[in-house]
Amino acid sequence: MDEFESLSHSKWECKYHVVFIPKRRRKTLYGQLKKHLGEVFHRLARQKESQIIEGHMMADHVHMLISIPPKYAVSQVVGFLKGKSAIHLARVYAERTTSFVGQHFWARGYFVSTVGRDEAVIREYIKHQEEEDMRLD
Repeated sequence: MDEFESLSHSKWECKYHVVFIPKRRRKTLYGQLKKHLGEVFHRLARQKESQIIEGHMMADHVHMLISIPPKYAVSQVVGFLKGKSAIHLARVYAERTTSFVGQHFWARGYFVSTVGRDEAVIREYIKHQEEEDMRLD
């Protein structure tokens, strides 16, 4: 039997494949920033009772398989991850401490797809995303 999460009155399994990019698809996600940003995403996801099951950052986009409880909208969690991570990056790497009106790190949109019973396929796709991108180039 499958493992389901539970809330007080429900059992659930809500997993999503999410992809988003930096503004103007800048190739900024590399090196130390890449490792640090992964930790930030995991910490932020826990704040929304979510869990990043699989994730991979390319130089110009982020893939993640994330489990989100049904009490949160996917757009709410993705918006939270993108917004708070952008603020964190600006404070740590741009050494800013004020608000960031008009400045954005992430592009506005994102891709999301429900995972359903294809979780193993999606996990393998995310793990091997870098090799696949190189093969297509």
